Amino acid sequence: MSNQYLDPNLKVFSLNSNIALAEEIAKVIGVELGKCSVSQFSDGEIQINIEESIRGCDVYVIQSTSSPVNENIMELLIMIDALKRASAKTINIVMPYYGYARQDRKARAREPITAKLVANLLETAGATRVITLDLHAPQIQGFFDIPIDHLMGVPILADHFQSKDLSGDIVIVSPDHGGVTRARKMAERLKAPIAIIDKRRPKPNVAEVMNIVGNIEGKVAILIDDIIDTAGTITLAANALVENGALEVYACCTHPVLSGPAIERIQNSNIKELVVTNSIALPEEKQIEKIKELSVAPLIGEAIIRVHEEQSVSTLFD
Repeated sequence: MSNQYLDPNLKVFSLNSNIALAEEIAKVIGVELGKCSVSQFSDGEIQINIEESIRGCDVYVIQSTSSPVNENIMELLIMIDALKRASAKTINIVMPYYGYARQDRKARAREPITAKLVANLLETAGATRVITLDLHAPQIQGFFDIPIDHLMGVPILADHFQSKDLSGDIVIVSPDHGGVTRARKMAERLKAPIAIIDKRRPKPNVAEVMNIVGNIEGKVAILIDDIIDTAGTITLAANALVENGALEVYACCTHPVLSGPAIERIQNSNIKELVVTNSIALPEEKQIEKIKELSVAPLIGEAIIRVHEEQSVSTLFD
């Protein structure tokens, strides 16, 4: 592909959550990032100015709704409103990380379903399409009444481990029951068996590891999850694997939320290397030697081109 995308009607804008990724995506497509300024008034209200005409254009806005979550969501909603009022033809939201995705059902009485509320807000504001990556629960696609393209991080993570040429038998491990489908997808790509860690969670962000289902003894274990947040689950899982005879433990995830004690826990754990993507920008203090970052820009850039040219997006994963 030549480095200059020819259709002037494709415009890519970035908000504040992940500017480095947006610049990389623009480079993959072969466009300059659109000019807009996002600032705050002294009381914290967000002001957005789009500094070029986008009338009749297909606009792609790149924003992960990671921490600070509410600020990033509000930025996005205000941007959508600005684009709508400036007569954009389509407003495509590229959300590598979808915040609030873990609140996707009522687990207890009188709980909100915030993942659905966020979908409603995006649609009401005027979004015409969403492109996202590894939703915590794929059913969230059904919370939208507009088209949604759901990209997968597993191929990128699997390719990394394939190129590492790990010595010894590999086993792919899901840290809980919910992640078995994801682990199986990775296992198929690496032609390896899977194991599952059966854990109970007494309260949010507190994990407790129980039994390992499957054979991990004398093997190189690769833990896979979609989100690593406080890293409690993944580090306890890694320790349990080593205690039960795993040779060494690698871990990977698509979304490195890595909040609170996460970095310290990973640093002190049995995890040899944690492989993540840049769906969420990692500040400098979180960039430790154990963490290896892979880019989702080629995948998202290619998806944007395909959406714009009305080609199939699913064939990206065949």
